[in-house]
Amino acid sequence: MNEGSAGFVPIHWYIMTSPFTDDATRKFFESHKYFGLEADQITFFQQGTIPCISKDGRFIMETPYRVAKAPDGNGGVYSALKSSRLLEDMATRGVKYIDCYGVDNALVRVADPTFLGYFIDKGVSAAAKVVRKAYPQEKVGVFVRRGKGGPLSVVEYSELDPSMASAINQETGRLRFCWSNVCLHMFTLDFLNQVANGLEKDSIYHVAEKKIPSIHGYTMGLKLEQFIFDAFSYAPSTALFEVLREEEFAPVKNANGSNFDTPDSARLLVLRLHTRWVVAAGGFLTHSVPLYATGVEISPLCSYAGENLEAICRGRTFHAPCEITF
Repeated sequence: MNEGSAGFVPIHWYIMTSPFTDDATRKFFESHKYFGLEADQITFFQQGTIPCISKDGRFIMETPYRVAKAPDGNGGVYSALKSSRLLEDMATRGVKYIDCYGVDNALVRVADPTFLGYFIDKGVSAAAKVVRKAYPQEKVGVFVRRGKGGPLSVVEYSELDPSMASAINQETGRLRFCWSNVCLHMFTLDFLNQVANGLEKDSIYHVAEKKIPSIHGYTMGLKLEQFIFDAFSYAPSTALFEVLREEEFAPVKNANGSNFDTPDSARLLVLRLHTRWVVAAGGFLTHSVPLYATGVEISPLCSYAGENLEAICRGRTFHAPCEITF
């Protein structure tokens, strides 16, 4: 995002892929005509890969002549931006602030002006949107402060002791560690340069036990990953911005058929949110299936976050499921 520019300034979109997804992602965007954007508004770049190892520290071989490798985690974005010289590209474009989010959230508010204004007003180098943790064992990382007066950082759910995950803050009655990291971040460009250099020097990695394809079939092994939230430990101060889960967090973690966090469940969360927008704008809904299983989708060309819908919705009846466009 550029600061102080007059007139229309297109937001440039940097999309990180991996060597395993790059070609398919580029073709998908081409086949959909870049979703109404110009091709030069989007830059694709690839994250790195790291060899997979067995529990006894040996390299896992994918073939007799090739080591099995895996993407280096979403935290690989920092070194990838640096090695691709895209941090320099951002500077050339006059970019000062970067909105960074994960692909697996159907309710992301891209370049949220309210979040950006909060970020600039706080004068910090890093900020994150957070939602309240739904229950102690929810599989989300949480923000913690390491040591008295130390920096805010994120502890992944797999790295948090169960007793600490369930601990209650006696003053508030809420979970002691209640602010969930949902990968909705804002950084200054200067800070991203600092993080890219710091992570490269410190070589911080998280270990994940996964099934890995090998010459002997799938075998349990270890992947080394960097996480995008590793950046926060480098920030002298981080601002947290609470948002409502039902408005900004519709995760896609599992395939359809699973019990939660599927494409279908995320789709329903989008439809339910947009249905609430229609009702708030004075519209009415009819439906031939239970409303909890359907809803309305509003084109982002009509409304970004539920605003300016009265002229379209007031007094009108919509039959769900349907799409509201210009």
